[in-house]
Amino acid sequence: MRIEVRHLARVEGHAHLVIDAEKGELKECRLEIVESPRFFEGILRGRHYRDVAPIVARICGVCSNSHTLVSLAATENALGIAVSDQTRRLRRLLAYGEILQSHILQIYFMAVPDYLGVASIFPLVRSERELVTRALRLKKLANDICLAVGGRPVHPVTPCVGGFSALPSPQALQDLRRRLVEALPDLEATVELFAAFPIPEFIRETEYLSLAAGDGYPLLGDTLVSSVGLCAPAAEYRTVIEEYPVPHSTARFARATRGAYMVGPLARVRNAHDRLSPMARTVAGALGLSAATANPYFNLVARLVEVVHCLEEGIHLIDLVLQDGLRPETAPSPSGPGRGAAAIEAPRGTLFHAYSYDASGCIESADCVIPTAQNLGNIEADLRGLVPTLLHLPQEEVTKRLEMLVRAYDPCISCSTHLLEVRFVGGKGGK
Repeated sequence: MRIEVRHLARVEGHAHLVIDAEKGELKECRLEIVESPRFFEGILRGRHYRDVAPIVARICGVCSNSHTLVSLAATENALGIAVSDQTRRLRRLLAYGEILQSHILQIYFMAVPDYLGVASIFPLVRSERELVTRALRLKKLANDICLAVGGRPVHPVTPCVGGFSALPSPQALQDLRRRLVEALPDLEATVELFAAFPIPEFIRETEYLSLAAGDGYPLLGDTLVSSVGLCAPAAEYRTVIEEYPVPHSTARFARATRGAYMVGPLARVRNAHDRLSPMARTVAGALGLSAATANPYFNLVARLVEVVHCLEEGIHLIDLVLQDGLRPETAPSPSGPGRGAAAIEAPRGTLFHAYSYDASGCIESADCVIPTAQNLGNIEADLRGLVPTLLHLPQEEVTKRLEMLVRAYDPCISCSTHLLEVRFVGGKGGK
């Protein structure tokens, strides 16, 4: 059996999947990434520190807030700038808005069609109108959080080095809080929907890497941890993570202490299950997700649990900001030159930025390591472990299970949708 799933398109490139099995044994498994060079690290050289965050936000249209926030943190670390509690809280709220944006999009628009037996969400507009309306309501709320705090739903304009150039109004935050509370019935309906879905069975332990919990569930932090005992400063991520080329990909794969590893929602839940909000822990238990879950298909369930966490914690964050009162702030003066690194838990996993600045505040060198690239080796390892368990199934079912596994990682918005052309060579099982 030879399976080629072509055009697993990514936002910044394309991916193909090649599976070759003969007489029930897997001969080859390749996740071919065809990623065009985009030269962002080169574009940043010579740029003033005020220009860096708006540029790196364009690396991704889905995670533009995460790129902005980690960029600002790396620059502030390099130039000796400390930010206030108000700024930290608003940045966390903005990050929650983006996680909600991305997770709701993936859950409803990319994954639900698999479990309801349709090719996309479009047929559900007629047959499951309330489901689609609910998805759009939740997505609109997430967009409006980013709009209120970041100035736009994507590619934020108000976060800047040292704080914010403009603050949300108290009325806007109060309105968001009211809508977050009103969204709870939508979340309950979403949890009921997922509780009825048969998550495919597949267990493969790997190394689960994320930022440490710190004073809450992992988001922005200084320490990297993993399920096999890794504990290292996030700024020294290059001593922990090795990126390397593979012959079948133009994107670099990554390995940590024991080879391929996972970042993202399931890794975060594995490493910080006890730091989830009370409601999120309850939902995790109801859906069978625990700190020991090793089924990569449960990345989808972990996303839903994080949606609940972000919504509940978002309400508390707004309360804290309003309780202390919003105050205009003057950004501290930078010092330099210097080198700084920072990490954030973006929707798909741990995202690293590191910069070196010269005495004039311009970048000498930059390094950006994105979550999708870190997960590529682990996705391929999962596929290699999964295929032998599926060879007794019809080819159509094999293809569906493989695509669902890729979608569970949500490696990129296009990668989770454009699995268009499937070609089988040879008979069932390659016999």
